[in-house]
Amino acid sequence: MSTVVTDTHSAHDAHDHHDHKPTGIKRWLFTTNHKDIGTMYLWFSFIMFLVGGSMALMIRAELFQPGMQIVDPHFFNQMTTMHGVIMVFGAVMPAFVGLANWMIPLMIGAPDMALPRMNNWSFWILPFAFMIMLSSFFMPGGAPAFGWTFYAPLSTTYSTDSTALFVFSMHIMGMSSIMGAINVIVTIMNMRAPGMTYMKMPLFVWTWFITAFLLIAVMPVLAGVVTMVLTDKYFGTHFFDAAGGGDPVLFQHLFWFFGHPEVYIMILPSFGIVSAIIPAFARKPLFGYASMVYATASIAGLSFLVWAHHMFTTGMPTFASLFFMYMTMLIAVPTGVKVFNWVTTMWRGAMTFETPMLFAIAFVVLFTIGGLSGIMLAITPVDYQYHDTYFVVAHFHYVLVSGAVFSIMAAAYYWLPKWSGVMYDDFLSKLHFWCSLISVNILFFPMHFVGLAGMPRRIPDYALQFADINAIVSVGGFLFGFSQLIFLAVVIKAAMKKGEPAPAKPWEGAEGLEWTVPSPAPYHTFDVPPQVK
Repeated sequence: MSTVVTDTHSAHDAHDHHDHKPTGIKRWLFTTNHKDIGTMYLWFSFIMFLVGGSMALMIRAELFQPGMQIVDPHFFNQMTTMHGVIMVFGAVMPAFVGLANWMIPLMIGAPDMALPRMNNWSFWILPFAFMIMLSSFFMPGGAPAFGWTFYAPLSTTYSTDSTALFVFSMHIMGMSSIMGAINVIVTIMNMRAPGMTYMKMPLFVWTWFITAFLLIAVMPVLAGVVTMVLTDKYFGTHFFDAAGGGDPVLFQHLFWFFGHPEVYIMILPSFGIVSAIIPAFARKPLFGYASMVYATASIAGLSFLVWAHHMFTTGMPTFASLFFMYMTMLIAVPTGVKVFNWVTTMWRGAMTFETPMLFAIAFVVLFTIGGLSGIMLAITPVDYQYHDTYFVVAHFHYVLVSGAVFSIMAAAYYWLPKWSGVMYDDFLSKLHFWCSLISVNILFFPMHFVGLAGMPRRIPDYALQFADINAIVSVGGFLFGFSQLIFLAVVIKAAMKKGEPAPAKPWEGAEGLEWTVPSPAPYHTFDVPPQVK
């Protein structure tokens, strides 16, 4: 018996010696550790979430009453543009990359990411990209005001000088995304523990694996289209200028060929998170694992064949409209398979409703609402009515806020005990959930109605008949925004180690290698790869 004790004791000493980490600012600047980099991505994305959220509150404050209240129309357009860009490229995507960095090595039994120095660089160029983007507010003419989709000629002929900063910033974000994606693919393909076959990987790993291929495929298209905007504006080319033989509709085809796979990049990791959380709290294995993998791959493949559903009103040939309508309805099928599998996993499970599960269930319900309004938008003739109204705004905020953002919060609560080593404050986390759930629906559900009644997007003023609903929506917006400060409080409390010490496996039904390491996860894990049975 005593030999076992001395054994573990000496091993423990060796482990301690190996676990030392640099201190101070250098630790964060020069780190190649996947956990440190994941943490920085998550903090960065949360800061950007608050920045982009404050812009959304500026928009909602202006729209609280009809007439011009607080800001002028040009500044309003800067707000809508920068809110969109920051939430997509600064909040949602870096949060998923942070989760990937933290969790993929732990889930596949790898000691770190495959390309740790590139990992450091792909994070550290991001804050500079956003400093460049946000500094455009202080330029003559202000920040970009052409919408996050930066349609030509708004971004070329009619844009302010800050467009160059916008383009450069987008290039840096694209570089970061491509490097992050390469890292994910190389890690998953080369560093799985013995016995971890592809079809044994957790679904979060699978969804990120497929997402990474999407990123590598479409980020160069974004780089191409922003470069064409740059040369049209500053170097006399005419890619999107009809007078010079170009075509402004070409811009939309190029942009949305990037943009539609991009929105799936922002939701596939969510599917992986929810596929981890629901089985854990229903205490049964995920229903239809293989069909989940194939559904994810089908969504990724079809995402390249639906881009022009954003363009039904551009006067495309009827055949093209029909093709994109049918493809868009087809992509709803694998998504429906996923929803069915999540519901079936919960069916007759021994369910408990901890905070991660609450967010995951809310995700399933509200994402499905967003998905159903998406099928409505896919129908070409009625899209003529919906297009560019608040109905579209309601649709994509249901899938991105109560979808992607809720799943990120579910993931944070699910893995926070593993990251911090303490259990989060249960009361505050549930308060955060209920405040968020109620306010997000007050915020986005009424938008469907004003949209169907004809209220256009991206306009700082509106007709009097929309006043009451806009006031309600704005109240919901401020409630939702300030509810996120509760989340900040929960995370800071856990980061300061205030709370019950967390066991290695805080959730009874949780499965996976990440629960075999202590909480908090040691600085270095799986130096010796685990055997997967």
